[in-house]
Amino acid sequence: MRVVTTLFVTWLCLLVLLGISVTSVVMLSLPWSLVAVAACALSMILLILVLFMDLKHSRGLTRVYATGATLWLAFLITLTLADYLTR
Repeated sequence: MRVVTTLFVTWLCLLVLLGISVTSVVMLSLPWSLVAVAACALSMILLILVLFMDLKHSRGLTRVYATGATLWLAFLITLTLADYLTR
């Protein structure tokens, strides 16, 4: 029962962060909206990694692999954006 409650609260937090992200794009000017969206995205990533993937209670090697996979995904997205923006 506790796991279901934790997952439900996490899901609600993700929805609230999504709402904040959408609202900041509509209401704020460009530099501040980018900062707000980036902060919301980072918070969402951390919530998913720690609570949905249950890295909070996992062993050290699993955390290392999850961190490496996340950094690798960020690296690939950065390279893709750099390629797209320079064309």
